[in-house]
Amino acid sequence: MSKDITIEEIQNFEGKYPKQLWYLFLVEMWERFCFYGMRGVLTIFMVDQLFLADKEANLKYGAIQAFVYAFTFVGGIFADKVLGFKRSLIFGGVLMIAGNGLIAISPHDFFYVGITLTIIGTGFFKPNVSSMVGDLYKEGDARRDAGFGMFYSGINIGALLGGALCVWLGKEYSWNYAFLAAAIVMVIGVVIFMATKHLLGPIGNSPLQALPTAKRLSRELMVYIGALLCLPLIYLMINNTGYTDAFMYTIGPLALIYFFMQLGKEKDGAAKQKLVAALILIIFSIIFFAIFEQAGGSLALFANKNLHHNILGLQIDPNVVNNGANSLFVIIFSPLLGLVWLAMAKKKIEPNTVIKFALGFLLLGLAYYLFYVTRFFADENGKTSLEVFTLAYLAVTLGELCLSPIGLSMVTKLSPKRLGGMMMGLWFLASAYGQYGAGLLGAGMSSPDENASAMDKLIGYTNGYQQLAIYAVVAGVLLVVISPFIKKLMNGVS
Repeated sequence: MSKDITIEEIQNFEGKYPKQLWYLFLVEMWERFCFYGMRGVLTIFMVDQLFLADKEANLKYGAIQAFVYAFTFVGGIFADKVLGFKRSLIFGGVLMIAGNGLIAISPHDFFYVGITLTIIGTGFFKPNVSSMVGDLYKEGDARRDAGFGMFYSGINIGALLGGALCVWLGKEYSWNYAFLAAAIVMVIGVVIFMATKHLLGPIGNSPLQALPTAKRLSRELMVYIGALLCLPLIYLMINNTGYTDAFMYTIGPLALIYFFMQLGKEKDGAAKQKLVAALILIIFSIIFFAIFEQAGGSLALFANKNLHHNILGLQIDPNVVNNGANSLFVIIFSPLLGLVWLAMAKKKIEPNTVIKFALGFLLLGLAYYLFYVTRFFADENGKTSLEVFTLAYLAVTLGELCLSPIGLSMVTKLSPKRLGGMMMGLWFLASAYGQYGAGLLGAGMSSPDENASAMDKLIGYTNGYQQLAIYAVVAGVLLVVISPFIKKLMNGVS
């Protein structure tokens, strides 16, 4: 029974990884299948099936993804204060199943309603698994980064399968099947969690366990009802991206106000400095994700119209590569990089978190320079090399691995336990602003003339990618310059 498993027994594991890590990444793996499957088809579906212009599709993509991540901040707070990670995850999973199932019935009729349900669902699901992974480790455990690296690799198996399968099903067979696949795998994920959650012991339990049952249940019910009442509002904002602007201009300042309120309540000076350090890195991550997340927007449209269908002599849909290459490279390189960090830690030469972040930006700059270079391999029809495009994704992935799993680990290391869910939500809220920025950047690269030639679109997109490469390198260099200051705020956390 769960009451027999203590946090000490879980954290005093032997070897590189705790056994609970494998159950959690199995759960998250199927959520990633759902998320990346949907991410890969959103702009293609909106352009090819809902007949939106490229610019409008980019803006709606940015809005949808921004709301997904913004609600992880809200979900993280309610998990901290009321539901606990376990109940929050189950509630979110059920909403995601309902949303994708509804779209599967009639993609054209229920697309926006279903997306609205998945936005709320992902908000309650997404921050909780990562937070529970952090709780598997004692403070200062050097194995934490390697654990998050393995977790990140494992869940990307789901991202690879979803990214490739949903695109293939939608474009080759039926969009109904693409969305149905996402619903089915979410059922699998929720069932796995229900079957294994007792092995997490007290990790993820409701913070209101001490309250009388009736009082606790009434508060939980209010959260569920409040979430459902948000559905019409989200539906409205997705359909009118002008409202998205107002939302994003509001939610960020409110989140910062809440953060500084909680910071003011913190009595420990060192803990305060750690939270400030986390906030600085979270703000930098907005820039990273605004560039990185072109994958579901401008790069998806670029792959759809401007790439040849062969790589190393094999015929393959470029959108399958665009939606799957990153995940495949993560699966291959994430555990290797995790072991490199471990080996460097043993020799006391491991770069600190801030330098890893800077490396992430520099590699991202290299990647987008390679996306720009594809213009030099284009034929007269505006179609270019899938091989160079794929090579750019290798650089994208290495950059991501220096920042994203390290960022997840960083948030759990620098956050006091009582604010773990909020800080993980703030990390994902930064991703929301990155997604929002990605939509704006993608729309800016789109040709204003929908009848523009493929060559004109290629020139427009690659000009944009060159600019993004410059932004990434500047951010990386700036991080290196200010790294001593941030490291001091981290008070020995590396």
